[in-house]
Amino acid sequence: MKDEAPRGLTAVLQRVVNVREEEIRTLLWSGVFFFCLLCAYYIIRPLRDEMGLAGGVWNIPWLFTGTLVAMLILHPPWAALVSRLPRTRAISITYRFFIANLLIFFVLLKIAPENANIWIGRIFYIWSAVFSLFTVSVFWTFMADTWQTAQGKRLFGFIGAGGTLGGITGSGITALLATRIGPVHLLLFSVVLLELAVQTMRYLSRMRQHGEGSFIDEESHGEEEASEGALKEDPSPDIQAEEPLGGGILSGLSHLVKSPFLLGICAYMLLYPIISTVLYMQQSVIVDAHFVDRALRTAFFARLDLAVNVLTLITQVFLTGKVIRAFGVGLTLAFLPLLCIVGFTGLGIWGTLSVFVVFQVSRRASNYALARPARETLWTVVKREDRFKAKNFVDTAVYRTGDQIGAWSQLILHSMGLGAAGLAFSAIPVAVVWLFVALWLGRQQTRIVHSQPAA
Repeated sequence: MKDEAPRGLTAVLQRVVNVREEEIRTLLWSGVFFFCLLCAYYIIRPLRDEMGLAGGVWNIPWLFTGTLVAMLILHPPWAALVSRLPRTRAISITYRFFIANLLIFFVLLKIAPENANIWIGRIFYIWSAVFSLFTVSVFWTFMADTWQTAQGKRLFGFIGAGGTLGGITGSGITALLATRIGPVHLLLFSVVLLELAVQTMRYLSRMRQHGEGSFIDEESHGEEEASEGALKEDPSPDIQAEEPLGGGILSGLSHLVKSPFLLGICAYMLLYPIISTVLYMQQSVIVDAHFVDRALRTAFFARLDLAVNVLTLITQVFLTGKVIRAFGVGLTLAFLPLLCIVGFTGLGIWGTLSVFVVFQVSRRASNYALARPARETLWTVVKREDRFKAKNFVDTAVYRTGDQIGAWSQLILHSMGLGAAGLAFSAIPVAVVWLFVALWLGRQQTRIVHSQPAA
């Protein structure tokens, strides 16, 4: 007999999200997984930003270069893991690798002399950038491998809310404790949370293997799912999910270059960090001019993260699923580039700290609450091997290539004498191209879904 959620909880959840009773346990544990992961990251995110400033604002492009190199080094081992090992074991090894790294950084920052902290901070900056992209990419790969397209449209926003709660908790922990116990000791909090994320992921995998929860939208559930044809390519997903994928280490890349749809996702992911990096460089300059004390800067970044996560949570719980279902994936993806066009125009005209804060908070919240769930829904219509291999490459190496383009182009334009306003205006044409890519992806995703066989 199925272990179903309590009736009272079911009634409460169904008031805010379009979830079926048999999906609730899996939905809640997916949210717990994301909570642990993002809480661990947001505890250390302000440390990363502060260490980046301590190493010099205009040295940040070099840190982005180091991050890209690290991403390119890590992708082949990940592809080899998922080719040869069951999914659960591959993800566990990956997350525990990052746990070991955190413990090493804790020891180094405790015993290293003061004059070595700048270089340790730069390495930590690169590592934390890799950590954030890699672990979150793996999480959403796991989600795309668990839920189907119609389910993703309904539920990915709410699952994202679990991560947002984790971000709020992590930001609050750092804002509260950074000046009391010292930032270095916060790394141990992240270690514990990452191990909890591993255990949650393993529990979700056992649920799937034992047939608990609902993972297939059956025709009896309504005409919408049947018409969308929201099926994986696997006829027996509960059995095949834990089998190694097989294939070569570079097979994800070969599939990527042959698929216009995957190349479109690649273009979207390339343009997003270009825009984000322009704003990040603006953030570094503006914050460096307003805050001198390192602890105050860390606390400011934590409060900024807290504001982002509160706004994101409200949107995810009450709006995300409704927006994606009402407007479709394409228009939802297009909202973020449109917001950036407006935001960079305002930043170019005024360029104050308050304008930056409003733009940064709304942009990041829109990304987490709207663009990210819509973007992850795109991956539910591709093959499993592409979800684990091509997706990871796009989410990490392609993303960091966009960072490179954004950071170095800003550095070159700055060296040519372009001021803050000019740098802000330079992002607008890129955002316009990004807008059209988003709309094209939405149309292609709809076409692919309708071409798949119904359940």
